[in-house]
Amino acid sequence: MISTAEFRNGARMELEGTPYYIVEFQHVKPGKGGAFVRTKLKNLKTGQVLEKTFRSGEKFDEPDLEECEMQFLYAAGESYTFMDTSSYEQFTYQKGQLGDDTDLLKENTTVEILLYEGSPISMILPMFMELKVVETDPGVRGDTASGGTKPAVVETG
Repeated sequence: MISTAEFRNGARMELEGTPYYIVEFQHVKPGKGGAFVRTKLKNLKTGQVLEKTFRSGEKFDEPDLEECEMQFLYAAGESYTFMDTSSYEQFTYQKGQLGDDTDLLKENTTVEILLYEGSPISMILPMFMELKVVETDPGVRGDTASGGTKPAVVETG
């Protein structure tokens, strides 16, 4: 159980059977009445962000989340196949289950997959990835006073 006193940015909680991630919280003590906590919560299944207010001292269940380290093997259309690095089992997930970061996946990349009740709800890429730049527009002359930037296409698309 997690109480409102233990709320921190990045903490996870379960509300009405759905796992949430605390994006932001603020403890408010008005002059009159009881204290309360204002929060911004991100739904881990849908990605939707909502604002909720809770009375101070309320308690919530912690979601049954499991982080698995998996190695990306290959993609076939909208399906992505991973191998669990501890048990060597292979799992195939759909693009919609993993989020938008699937465009950056390169074969043999090790990622963290967050599972809720056995099904994936998000994928966490490594902090640093080495990707080859395939195409980029030429830089504009005189546009480098503040360290010029330009769009680039990497090997994964």
